[in-house]
Order: sequence, then structure tokens, then C-alpha cells
Amino acid sequence: MPRQPGLGVLTTGDRLAVWGDPIAHSRSPQLHAAAYRVLGLDWRYSRLRVDVAGFADALAGLDGRWRGLSLTMPLKSIAHRTAVTHDRHAQLTGAVNTLLLDSGGPRGFNTDVGGIVAALAESGIDAVTSARIIGAGATATSALVALAEMGARRIEIVARRPDAVEPLTVLGEALGVRVLGVPFDAAARTPVPVTVATLPGDAAVPEADGIRLARNGGVLLDVVYGHWPTPLAELWQSEGGAALSGLGMLLHQAVRQVRIFTSGEAETPLPEEAAVLSAMRSAAEGPLAASSDPDDVGD
Repeated sequence: MPRQPGLGVLTTGDRLAVWGDPIAHSRSPQLHAAAYRVLGLDWRYSRLRVDVAGFADALAGLDGRWRGLSLTMPLKSIAHRTAVTHDRHAQLTGAVNTLLLDSGGPRGFNTDVGGIVAALAESGIDAVTSARIIGAGATATSALVALAEMGARRIEIVARRPDAVEPLTVLGEALGVRVLGVPFDAAARTPVPVTVATLPGDAAVPEADGIRLARNGGVLLDVVYGHWPTPLAELWQSEGGAALSGLGMLLHQAVRQVRIFTSGEAETPLPEEAAVLSAMRSAAEGPLAASSDPDDVGD
């Protein structure tokens, strides 16, 4: 099979990695390693600190040993621009967190959407009519698509900057969802069954605003997993609410990445997927693994 310079070949590559900046906190290497052990695949998965400025050169430096990449912040937009094809979720969100290095060029996927849906379903929430998203960044776009797929037709976006909500409003119209942007001090006047928080782990939320959000926010899914509990999750729990960390989302989006790297499709179940998922969950809940890969400069 011919190979373009800098692109791996799906049928032969056995190298994988997660790229981003920062990257030392990433649990992706131990999740993926656990999955490939169960599947009997002798693949290497490392992590590398790569920023937007260095992305193109880093990608061009990959040879035929490389099968694919997981991308975290701040690389999801540039990965989307680089991909030659996109799955539906990547098309809708403009974000790619998975690149399959095929002979025809990088194929882009967004597994965050499916990760959010599966994490909520695992907690007993498989359908909603309304919801709330806190924050209006890149992850909020994936949350909006996920909640729309679960049936939400009214979604409140709590954000400090009204202009940041405009692209989400446009996306909502395309999805048949009414998106309402509100500031923190005017949010949560209407109860919702689920709230997805997409703020950084150390983001401060005024206590009065956080308490009001908690009292009217149903179950909280906070996408953060490295700084748990977050200040918002602590407020939620202090009000007697349920707060889920981002580990569930991380786990289920990673399962979809493993599917892509093995079959080329995010929705094709893995052989022995229950065993794979169990091994990945144990890895996700364990201590953060130190890297032994000499190519790993994320630490």
C-alpha cells in the first residue's frame, strides 16, 4: 500500500500517542495500554507535549510505524483543519480529538460527543428534554451535540461572555435546539435534569451562583477529572446533588478511539468489549502512570 510522507498506514502501524499542551496529566496512555493488552495487540501508546505552533511539523515527522493520534487541548481545531475526512460529530463541532493515519491522509473523528452520552447513560440518564451547559468553549460544543442527541430541545448556556455563545446558538438551530445564553448571575432560574460543566478544573464560580446552579441543575457532569472534586462539584455536593467527574467521559471517548484505531469506525463494537471496558475502567481509577517512553516529553 503506498504511503504519503509523514502518514502512517492503518494496516501496519503499531505506534499511537496523545498530543496536547499540557499533557502530563493525561491518563490516556494507561487506558489505551489496558485495552490493547486485553485485545492481544502489541501496540505502543505514549504522550507528547505538542502545541499548535508545533503541530504541523510533529505530524509531518511521523513515519509508517504510526497508526493514530489522540488530541487534547489546544489541538482539536487544528486537527480538524488537517483531517481530510470527518465523521459527523467532527463535522458538527469543528473539533477532532482522534486522527486515524490512513494512507489517503488523516481521518478525523470526535469521540467526545459519544463519551458524554455514554457517561450520562451509565449514570441512568439516557434521555433529556432540557439541560444546562456551564462554559462556552470547545468542549461545550461537543456537550451541545451530545445533549441534542439525547433529546434536549432547550439548552441554557451559562457563560461570562455573550459573544462566546453565538456559535453555539447557530449550531443549536441546525440541531433543532433552542439555545439560551445567560450570564452566571442570571442563570438557573429554571430547573433542568442535567448540567454539563466544561470549565477548567481550577475555575472559580461565585458561591451564590454555584449554589443556585446546584439547586436547579439536576445531575452534574463535570468534564474535569484531574482536579477532583472541582470547586463547582464541591458546591453541588454541599447542596445534596450528584456530581460526576470527567473520568466517565474520558473512559467512554477512549473506548471509541480504540474502536477507531482497530477497525476504522467509532461505532463498531470491539471484540470482548465488556472485558476491554472493565480493564480500562480499572486503569482510569488507578494512580497516574509515569511514562517510560523516551519520546514522551509531556512530563
